Amino acid sequence: MRSQVVIVGGGPSGLLLGQLLHLAGIDTVILERKTRDYVLSRIRAGILETGLVDLMRNAGVSERMDKESFIHEGTCISYENELFAINFQKLIGQNVVVYGQTEVTRDLYDARDAVGAKTIFEAEDVRICDADTDRPYVLFAKDGAEQRIDCDFIAGCDGFHGVSRKTIPDTVRREYEKVFPFGWLGILSETPPVHEELIYANSPRGFALCSMRNQNLSRYYVQCPLTDKVEDWSDEAFWDELKRRLPEEVADKLVTGPSIEKSIAPLRSFVSEPMRWGRLFLCGDAAHIVPPTGAKGLNTAASDVRYLHEALTQYYRDKDIAGIDQYSETALARVWKAERFSWATTNLLHRFPDQTDFDLKMQRAEIESLHHNEIAQKWFAQNYVGLPY
Repeated sequence: MRSQVVIVGGGPSGLLLGQLLHLAGIDTVILERKTRDYVLSRIRAGILETGLVDLMRNAGVSERMDKESFIHEGTCISYENELFAINFQKLIGQNVVVYGQTEVTRDLYDARDAVGAKTIFEAEDVRICDADTDRPYVLFAKDGAEQRIDCDFIAGCDGFHGVSRKTIPDTVRREYEKVFPFGWLGILSETPPVHEELIYANSPRGFALCSMRNQNLSRYYVQCPLTDKVEDWSDEAFWDELKRRLPEEVADKLVTGPSIEKSIAPLRSFVSEPMRWGRLFLCGDAAHIVPPTGAKGLNTAASDVRYLHEALTQYYRDKDIAGIDQYSETALARVWKAERFSWATTNLLHRFPDQTDFDLKMQRAEIESLHHNEIAQKWFAQNYVGLPY
């Protein structure tokens, strides 16, 4: 088998890259370790930056997003019993869109099916070979038989635990990581959102987040110790704790109900450099992880996709390798800015086990500066809606 580009990983970043390359006349094969149903069952964030919304439209997969998504012109932040809004539209003339990552993935699969592009599910034991030569290839097992795909380039969109990053030799790869000493306990419930905008809450009891998927599907989170387990938290205990972390005016309006999904996610910041080795390119979680504060995960993957799509298109259309040679440096420059925003917002809103009274006063001063300083709000808004590519 042969393809111009092999994409390892059938999540949203791999699918979006495949769709954009297809429109540029570039042949791709996607290898996905799991089944399609499994990929579509994963619950992820649903805040889309301006840049990702534009990419979806450029890829011709925005019809349902444009009809069903919710435009958010800002967000809210609370501390103790105070609640204030940061209006992106008023501050910088932009907004974000709420549209579930599962729906993004579904739309991209449907588009790939419509053009007959090849996706191989349950591809096991994927091995990336000779990526540092001009004749790379990928081996994998399917139904017990080994198969081979020869290609020009390989895009590693297979997440933090995938094979792509580990293919880059230890002597070349350098990794940076910060693990936060807490997690997010999240539930999904068929209840109306408590507020029209997202609420990020800092409280003496810890962080909380109120978000939504649609008008009758809400997503809520509370900061919890890493030692907690999902079974430690009944629905009643979750709702009671969430209310304690919100301003009274919000808590009084909260509609509760049975959870339909409950999980605990650890928080980490992680970057692997470089994002290119020979003809292998890393995209998204394969190269970097951000804590979910600020919703940069999928959006940062989308910026990688945009740079890589343009670089490969430039190569095939113009025989120009400049974009390929600059991909890692260009992508990492934006990645580190997204890492900074996620790290700063996480530090701003969470309670840390080793915080002193001085640290808490500084945190309070930072939040009040954001509350009352328009310049600080503009910086927050620019980063939240997404820095330009």
